[in-house]
Amino acid sequence: MARVVEKDRAAFSILLNRHLSSIHAFIYRMTRNEADTDDMAQETFLRVWKNARTWRSGEVKFTTWIHRIARNACIDAFRKKRDTESIDLEALSDPMGDIDRQAQTELANALTDALGELPERQRTAIVLCHHQGFSNKEAADTLGVTVDALESLLARARRTLRRSLTEFQPATTS
Repeated sequence: MARVVEKDRAAFSILLNRHLSSIHAFIYRMTRNEADTDDMAQETFLRVWKNARTWRSGEVKFTTWIHRIARNACIDAFRKKRDTESIDLEALSDPMGDIDRQAQTELANALTDALGELPERQRTAIVLCHHQGFSNKEAADTLGVTVDALESLLARARRTLRRSLTEFQPATTS
């Protein structure tokens, strides 16, 4: 990053190659739209290039900083285009054992719809922690909240998702 701050294009190319796939996957999970993902990934790296001097080495991990930039690019795009598609949440479901293919598809669609209904901050928390593999601290830093606040966002998101998916939960006997 020190070289990118000095506008070294070769260093930026290395940085881009190292982080593009992770950022692309994050944005895709937020938008579920390949064209939007490509545009927002490009916007993210453009912002990295333009704002390289704002990264605080030693204070914030680079991956946290770039994911925050990507999140902000998503928010900006969502504001411009209110009718965005839902996000794929298949990876959040537990292994589904012997559930038939149609039931898997129905559950995946229900998960996608339920995630799309979550408030943006809850959705971001879920995607960062469950899809991107961020620790709670890294996700909290990305969202600009405390770890306690992140855990609260995750708990509310999980509760909402569980309520939204009650028809897919096994019946319990009392």
